[in-house]
Amino acid sequence: MKSLKELYKIGLGPSSSHTMGPHVAASVFLKENPDADKYIVTLYGSLAATGKGHLTDVAITNVLGKIRTVIFFDNERQDIPHPNTMTFEAKKEGMTIGRMTVYSVGGGSIKIEGRPDFDSPEIYPEQNFRDIADYCNKKRIKLSDYVIEHEGPEIIDYLLHCWHVMEASIDAGLSATGTLPGILGTKRRARILYNQRHMDESPQTHENRLVCAYGFAVAEQNASAGTIVTAPTCGSCGVMPAALKYMQETKHFSEEQIARALAAGGVIGNIVKQNASISGAECGCQAEIGTACSMCAAALAELHGMSIDQIEYAAEVAMEHHLGLTCDPIDGLVQIPCIERCAVAAMRAINALSLANFLTDSHKVSFDTVVRTMYETGQDMGRIYRETSQGGLAKNYKAS
Repeated sequence: MKSLKELYKIGLGPSSSHTMGPHVAASVFLKENPDADKYIVTLYGSLAATGKGHLTDVAITNVLGKIRTVIFFDNERQDIPHPNTMTFEAKKEGMTIGRMTVYSVGGGSIKIEGRPDFDSPEIYPEQNFRDIADYCNKKRIKLSDYVIEHEGPEIIDYLLHCWHVMEASIDAGLSATGTLPGILGTKRRARILYNQRHMDESPQTHENRLVCAYGFAVAEQNASAGTIVTAPTCGSCGVMPAALKYMQETKHFSEEQIARALAAGGVIGNIVKQNASISGAECGCQAEIGTACSMCAAALAELHGMSIDQIEYAAEVAMEHHLGLTCDPIDGLVQIPCIERCAVAAMRAINALSLANFLTDSHKVSFDTVVRTMYETGQDMGRIYRETSQGGLAKNYKAS
């Protein structure tokens, strides 16, 4: 498995697969073909179906230039190697001087066809949770220690930086008002949730309101192309900051403890990315929100000093109850249902933490099993429910 720096990436929203990935691909292609007088980019699959709503064309032309770039949205071709496939062609005086086929595989990561040299190095020798748990139990170390052992102590500094960006995205989202970009006219609601107490607010309602406000704040920043941290994607970026921020405020965890929690959650995200997918275009929203919820549940369990078995149960519960979740963004925008899902998943991660505290000894399903199940479910899921905006809410929603 690769470095957590490949999982937690700081960048601009609204989509890791559709915005950040294409931006990286365009940057690579420009560097290799700087003398071209024209660039032709063709988007396929989910990139073609929802690319405009996700600002894919903007991300590419911001790199290659608007005047000399032509982008085609090919919604007809089905025989593509990955749901997020794009081709780049460089022209000079009418002659083709460069070609590149790229897959945006989720979380802002890309793979270039025929270019294994482009891939980042493997950092972790273990490939699944069972092997990692055995390693940690044998050495009597925590998941966060496992990360530090393989990446070095500097990974904590990186994760602290990610945490500060997450906090900044919460603060920015809570301060902002108005309407999000796009034809839906979605109002920003994080500030309302944060400031308006319920008329009879119990401690449980207070927790729900604040966690959801933080989730909305980050997701709304993402939807407005603000700066966020993929955890593991842009569309699911509000889950971990929401729950971790609330826990830090109420239980006064240190910043180093938060960084170690991010490390533990990152291991969970890495396992899903390695053995299944974190791409909504490949496996539906279960791959994004489901993974984010699992990462968050594991992070919370590490934060509370739980055992490896308890961390596994928390992560497994969080994923199991997102199985089959479709990715059907209305108008291709990362707004409905994406923003609310970040808030709901943050609360579900807290619920998974509570269950792990009481019921770990009775659980039957391993995390590795639920990851494999998620991937198989995603492959069986109809194409229209995998980030194409052709089914579900995207199909049935009618503006009033």
